[in-house]
This record gives sequence, structure tokens and C-alpha cells, in this order.
Amino acid sequence: MWKLTFVVGAATGYVLGARAGRQRYEQIAAAAQKVARNPKVQDATQRARVSAGSAAGKAVHAVTGRVGEKLPDAFTDRVPYFNRARVADDSWGTVRS
Repeated sequence: MWKLTFVVGAATGYVLGARAGRQRYEQIAAAAQKVARNPKVQDATQRARVSAGSAAGKAVHAVTGRVGEKLPDAFTDRVPYFNRARVADDSWGTVRS
């Protein structure tokens, strides 16, 4: 059912977009770029990025603290964060070797 809804929505968006034309698309794109360049929007985006990174890091540490040593080697070899011989870790929980 959701596939049908998605296809109908995509088709409707395509038809409406095609009728609006290139000029309207350019207007919408220019407005979106203007909003994206706004210092308040950039500040909010940066705060959200930092907050999400902090929450992700806490979640990763909570999970690895509980199940880190219990994970099979086949899994820890494929996921760099769980690799027991870690070199460096950034605030996002990714490993850089």
C-alpha cells in the first residue's frame, strides 16, 4: 500500500513541477539558497550537528560498554568502531587509523 502511495505522490509532484516550469524552479532554488546562507540558520544547523554528534557518541559508548566484549570477532572486524585495536576516535564515534 505504501508503495502505491509513494508512486502516486511522486507522479503528482512531477506533474505539478513540470507545469510550474524552469523559471519557478529557479525562484524556489534561489529562495532556498538565501535561507541556507542566513547566519541564524547556519548557527542552528551547527548546533544541531554538534548535539546529534554528542548524542550519537553517548549512545555508542553505552552500547559498547554493555556488549563490547561479548561481540563476535566477525562483527568487530567489520565495524571499525568495535575494533579493539583502535588508533584514534573523533567525536562522532568513527575511527581514524
